[in-house]
Amino acid sequence: MQLNYKSFGQGEPIIILHGLFGTLDNWQTIAKQLAESHSVFIIDQRNHGRSPHTEEHTYQAMADDLHEFMTSHWMYGATVIGHSMGGKTAMQFALSYPDMVDKLVVVDIAPVAYEGGHQAIFEALFDLKVDTVESRSAADDFLKSRIPEYCTRQFLLKNLTREKTGGFKWKMNLEVLHEHYQDILGAIESDHAFENPTLFIRGGTSDYIKDEYWSEILDLFPFAQLETVENAGHWVHAAAPEELLTIVRKFLDE
Repeated sequence: MQLNYKSFGQGEPIIILHGLFGTLDNWQTIAKQLAESHSVFIIDQRNHGRSPHTEEHTYQAMADDLHEFMTSHWMYGATVIGHSMGGKTAMQFALSYPDMVDKLVVVDIAPVAYEGGHQAIFEALFDLKVDTVESRSAADDFLKSRIPEYCTRQFLLKNLTREKTGGFKWKMNLEVLHEHYQDILGAIESDHAFENPTLFIRGGTSDYIKDEYWSEILDLFPFAQLETVENAGHWVHAAAPEELLTIVRKFLDE
């Protein structure tokens, strides 16, 4: 599994994992700023961006992808940062390969099962005939009535890439992501805990890390601490990048 990636800077390594429907570019601004003091790698997870498409999409498979990525780059320890789906991959990796994670940062996700809420998005994206649409603006116009939030549409449309023969195609493996949606929503489980420093960061207007999840978090990550970015929702890195950076840098320096 040759994952697509970009790297910046020099120093102790940091790896950043994006969320569902995302790509490594979602974190490039943050990565470049962290690269002032670290080597930072942003990665397209399988079935996303320019990384390979596969029929399997589980957190263990994605954790194994990360293990292969690190060992192929002669990297045997790193701080791992993950957002949403990427946060669950990061948690699974830390539990499966604890000796390879110096510090863990999980952004706006908990190791619990979620009910979901992306079905309308999946349906809208399947109904968009990307092979015949003539422009990104035409694709945006099609999605407006189904996905009214402009920022969400722009985030999703970053997955479009133009075909040389005309029209577009999805960078992400939309069919497999839909097929494995329940796996993506599923809980992270382990018979042992990860005992290195761990930071959970939640958006103050998001409900992805509820107070009642904290006992379950501590069962798996007993040395976890929690920071809240008050005026941010689920996409904390987009809504409040400077505040997120301040929190992460403080944690790295501890």
